[in-house]
Amino acid sequence: MPDPSTYRPAAGTIPEAPGVYRFSDQHGRVIYVGKAKSLRSRLNSYFADLSNLHPRTRQMVTTASDVQWTVVSTEVEALQLEYNWIKEFDPRFNVRYRDDKTYPVLAVTLHEEFPRLHVYRGPRRKGVRYFGPYSHAWAIRETLDLLTRVFPARTCSNGVFRRHGQIGRPCLLGYIDKCAAPCVGRVDAEQHRAIVEDFTEFLSGRTDRMIRDMERRMAAESEALEFEKAARLRDNIGALRKALERQAVVLGDGTDADVVAFAQDELEAAVQVFHVRGGRVRGERGWVIEKVEDTAGAANLVERFLTQFYGEQAALAGSADDAIQPVPKEILVPELPDDVDSLTEWLSGLRGSRVRVRVAQRGDKRALAETVARNAAEAFTQHKLRRAGDLTARSAALTEIQEALGLDSAPLRIECVDVSHVQGSDVVASLVVFEDGLARKSEYRRFEVRDGAQGGDVASIAEVTRRRFKRYLAERDRPTDGANPGIDPDTGRPRKFAYPPNLFVVDGGAPQVEAASDVLAELGVTDVAVCGLAKRLEEVWMPGDPDPVILPRTSEGLYLMQRVRDEAHRFAITYHRQKRSKRMTASELDAVPGLGETRRTALLRHFGSLRKLRQADLTEIASVPGMGPRTAAAVLAALHSETDIKGES
Repeated sequence: MPDPSTYRPAAGTIPEAPGVYRFSDQHGRVIYVGKAKSLRSRLNSYFADLSNLHPRTRQMVTTASDVQWTVVSTEVEALQLEYNWIKEFDPRFNVRYRDDKTYPVLAVTLHEEFPRLHVYRGPRRKGVRYFGPYSHAWAIRETLDLLTRVFPARTCSNGVFRRHGQIGRPCLLGYIDKCAAPCVGRVDAEQHRAIVEDFTEFLSGRTDRMIRDMERRMAAESEALEFEKAARLRDNIGALRKALERQAVVLGDGTDADVVAFAQDELEAAVQVFHVRGGRVRGERGWVIEKVEDTAGAANLVERFLTQFYGEQAALAGSADDAIQPVPKEILVPELPDDVDSLTEWLSGLRGSRVRVRVAQRGDKRALAETVARNAAEAFTQHKLRRAGDLTARSAALTEIQEALGLDSAPLRIECVDVSHVQGSDVVASLVVFEDGLARKSEYRRFEVRDGAQGGDVASIAEVTRRRFKRYLAERDRPTDGANPGIDPDTGRPRKFAYPPNLFVVDGGAPQVEAASDVLAELGVTDVAVCGLAKRLEEVWMPGDPDPVILPRTSEGLYLMQRVRDEAHRFAITYHRQKRSKRMTASELDAVPGLGETRRTALLRHFGSLRKLRQADLTEIASVPGMGPRTAAAVLAALHSETDIKGES
């Protein structure tokens, strides 16, 4: 465990100016980023008595081996630089306010030619408009069921959409007029997008004008004696009003605001946000995060949350809907940050107009803030009930593994390798990474096993281990010219395989463990522990030991190792199925000279199937992007006899 005093800056070298600082571990990886009005005061606090530090802060400073800082001229610059560094380095000890995947949202895929409405859980993506979150997925489906009567946009998956386009018949929703059926050409792309835009406009709060327009149209149809059309409009107005009843007016003045509240203890905090647009609650989001530093009040949490959350919102806003501002006019918080003026200036820059950050004092806004605070407290209570002892359990698991395997320190970074194949064919392997007992999916890797494929699992494990740690040694020994050794200077992101694990786990018993251990010894890697987890009796094998280590069935350490092994198995199986499926889809097109994978994929995507491609003529094939008359003729030659080609020409 590194001693913070070994890398503490010399007395008087830390400036008193405002700036941004970052702690790095022994491999040069940035593990924490922060900002301060006075760098000297803030950084000196990290090198005080360890026993007085917050537990997560203590873990961070003992994991780090270096600290660097950058001086800036204003607090606004510090906010922007801190946000950019957190996004660039993804430090493990920084709180990341990512959208809670527990709550479903209504997603509108505006980036597609025919946008789709569907239930979605996951991180926000560019080109997609989101409404919600909702408390239950069925609430979204009820909303869609009501609104698709008025706005018949497609809700089917891309596979279903393509399939019905190929067979030339719409699905049931198309027959009952709850979908405009763009798959069979009832409406073109422009008409369908107009339907979707009306749908998003309605959910964005522009409801009164839309209902008034529909009422005028209903009256006009009645006067023209078109009673069936008038009745349909009447039903549509009723459906819209029923959907509106689900969104209660909370602010009568039509305010656009986000209301933020926190509930916290010494180690964790729950964040709750209500998005109010046009006076109505349009969505709600929640997070539970681990705190890195001890904060007496909510001021520091408010600043961190607003910086990261609205920075992410602004980054994702452009391609989805330029008319919707990522930052509202007003943000109501429980406590003002220390430098609220700088924060307000930064948020106003993101919005392009003035933003107010304030504490609600009285009236409807105060009552709504109290409601959001009660929701945050309830969410925090439920989190504690669901994950009671979770932090303790993860720490206990790492400690148990350390003691059972005789390691020098707790394995904060665990990597696991698994091999997948069918009777020796399509041999692939996966590498998964767990840090602090949690999966770090951005660092997962996949391997196509080449040399070791004929030697069974043992040879495959040896090959993957050799390739993984050769890359690590190459990254470690690469000249850096004084730059951060773990960061690629071209992309600004962590280099692949740049950091070694504390524990390297293989899926298997003694032979697989010995193979991996021999490779590490051959490469001169001596600071990585190796073990294997055998499926049959869940035995842990160590290199050179004739007998396995048996962990109790109720052990948190065994449970963590099982999760790591099962995740590696899942990742390997998924890759193997993808590769096998790709191999088995070989068709008549594979032998066409000059037709590579990209153009073959473009052909199948354009026509939908080989059957429709066979029905196409030379001109239609040549019109596909990337194709030409010569390649189109070669495709026809592969799909038809010579007489068929002459007949078509």
